[in-house]
Amino acid sequence: MRDSVVGPRVLLRRLRELMAEPLGPQERLDHIVRDIARNMVAEVCSLYVLRADSVLELYATEGLNPGSVHLAQLRLGQGLVGTIAASARPLNLSNAQEHPAFAYLPETGEEIYHSFLGVPVLRAGRTLGVLVVQNRTMRTYREDEVEALETTAMVIAEMIAAGDLARLSRPGIELDLSRPVSFTGLAFNDGVGLGHVVLHEPRIVVTNLFNEDSEAETRRLEAALGSLRLSIDDMLSRREVAFEGEHRDVLEAYRMFANDRGWVRRLEEAISNGLTAEAAVEKVQSDMRARMVHMTDPYMRERMSDFDDLANRLLRQLMGRSPDDIAAALPKDSIIVARSMGAAELLDYPREKLRGLILEDGAITSHVVIVARAMGIPVVGQLKGAVSMSENGDPVIVDGEEGAVHLRPQFDVESAYAEKVRFRARKQELYRELRKKPSVSRDGVSVDLMMNAGLAVDLPQLADAGAAGIGLFRTELQFMVASTFPRAEAQERLYSDVLDIARGKPVTFRTIDIGGDKVLPYFKGAAQEENPALGWRAIRLTLDRPGLLRTQVRALLRAAGGRELRVMLPMVTELGEVAQAREIIDREVRHLSRFGHHLPTSLRIGAMLEVPSLLFQLDELMQTVDFVSVGSNDLFQFVMATDRGNSQLADRFDALSVPFLRILRQIAEAGRRNETPVTLCGELAGKPISAMALIGLGYRSISMSPAAIGPVKAMLTELPVEALTDFMNENLAGMSARLPMRALLQTFADDRGIPL
Repeated sequence: MRDSVVGPRVLLRRLRELMAEPLGPQERLDHIVRDIARNMVAEVCSLYVLRADSVLELYATEGLNPGSVHLAQLRLGQGLVGTIAASARPLNLSNAQEHPAFAYLPETGEEIYHSFLGVPVLRAGRTLGVLVVQNRTMRTYREDEVEALETTAMVIAEMIAAGDLARLSRPGIELDLSRPVSFTGLAFNDGVGLGHVVLHEPRIVVTNLFNEDSEAETRRLEAALGSLRLSIDDMLSRREVAFEGEHRDVLEAYRMFANDRGWVRRLEEAISNGLTAEAAVEKVQSDMRARMVHMTDPYMRERMSDFDDLANRLLRQLMGRSPDDIAAALPKDSIIVARSMGAAELLDYPREKLRGLILEDGAITSHVVIVARAMGIPVVGQLKGAVSMSENGDPVIVDGEEGAVHLRPQFDVESAYAEKVRFRARKQELYRELRKKPSVSRDGVSVDLMMNAGLAVDLPQLADAGAAGIGLFRTELQFMVASTFPRAEAQERLYSDVLDIARGKPVTFRTIDIGGDKVLPYFKGAAQEENPALGWRAIRLTLDRPGLLRTQVRALLRAAGGRELRVMLPMVTELGEVAQAREIIDREVRHLSRFGHHLPTSLRIGAMLEVPSLLFQLDELMQTVDFVSVGSNDLFQFVMATDRGNSQLADRFDALSVPFLRILRQIAEAGRRNETPVTLCGELAGKPISAMALIGLGYRSISMSPAAIGPVKAMLTELPVEALTDFMNENLAGMSARLPMRALLQTFADDRGIPL
């Protein structure tokens, strides 16, 4: 047999002509396999497409029995074709029938062919089908022939992704790209959302595949790579690198990939074979992902995500598109799908269009989840593979109760969830009826159910939820969504609006709590830290930068003129910090008084208890401040040595464990002993079962997201507090404390018909 006469450029030139011709999808496929066979001097060329039922169906062939098209089938993993699809790797065999995976399909008549080259049809690392050439003679196909077939397979992948082949499917049979997929992860925020996928880092759809001038495309690639490298170097050189949402090791991996000669050489080869620069990136990215996806080494799998993100950045550089351009066309029922994201990034999306959030990573106490909870949207996290399996516009269901996500759901699943949404709406109506009723237990114990807030959009929910007040107003959110430090006038307007809407209900303003994972892009003072959660943040930062605190305190004092002002200091570690902050506050009071400003009628200063050192000076703390708020998220993180943002630890330790509950009880007892009001405003307050535990420990004020108030009040009205207190004391004492408290609390509630 004579050598093939094809290079990738020749094939691509012919494919470009075929794509421009007014042909039906089957006719176009038939022409493609015929031209591949002719140009590669192959006696057979066949295309198999993966269906949703994990079957590879023959869609077109040149050389095999044409009557077997749409009839010949192989299961995923069966035969050579099934092996290629399952592994996402090519097979190049001189004698295919000797391979242990060879499977004979009598309807095709392929038994006379020996040499075999098969490549996966890949898109974003997903296998959509297999493209095969065969010859009678025994030979091994050359590297340039493999490259030509892989490049052609990429073009076919775009045809499949565009839906061109869906019309060829028999009734009731769908292609794998539209296959329903269900994931089970962790429920981070209650609720059910039905909508359509919006990828937070949108996958760029490459439509311009074939180049007219390889040298010009190579120059475009070099320019885009240069810009990409400069942007990465710039992020690494800046001291506030963490604000980009990437850790330094991830950026170092980006820089390594961006300067990797092997990667660049593969991109250049794809261009020289006839692809545009962006099509080259798409092809090389997909090939790399397919090779790495089967690796079990966690480090290498993490690097795969780094590579994906880098390639997407490069695609955006080449195509001149920003995430803002794509977000502008959001559907009205958007469900954001992301590997991870920052709180400020979520706030960039218009709230009225959001129906849910899906995270591959994340933890229930990460700040993006807290913000999503404040926005009242369901969140499910820890869903590996959700990004790569999703396409923009795919229908999707987020179940924040069960921690489930249904991508491209079947009709019966969608119908069941539509009914679930209607049922939840009826429950919400019951909660709305409760909002005007007092927050009193079955045996007459009153508990203040407060709400957490941080932005103006939260404020209407104060009345809607029937909250007793705002137990935690996170002032830093105003800073996080701004492009520069908010001026004193803007801060004052916000704080004044909050107090106006509260209409006399108590509002506790937490002073700016930045640092750690809450960083500001415009703040140049923060250095890169090894352990930012334990570093320069919250009260530590504002005492070192007193101008920040003075400006905020002045705005708070002016906004609260003629009303009560409650100011809470975050992350207090020692009582001297309270004294320093009080001195700054007193100085601002004297300043405003000297100039005749209207001052608050009363000023109460409190501390947030979230650092374990305060547990050993509880009485002194209670006597130093006017009130205490327990920040259970950080307190739990520090007590259990558990990074609140580490996805591997997100569900490892239970906040309803005996040691942590004993700590919370000590705090409540110290408050009563010193007649100092104590509120708990962490995530523990927002679930009926953990809120029940807090009430049993002695807490009479808890603050939560607005959506949680209804379910917690429904629990409270059925709760016998005296019996629960005895139950908690008994089970937190002695050897009985070995039993899991969460299960014991659930049994307590079930036995008494308490809704959780």
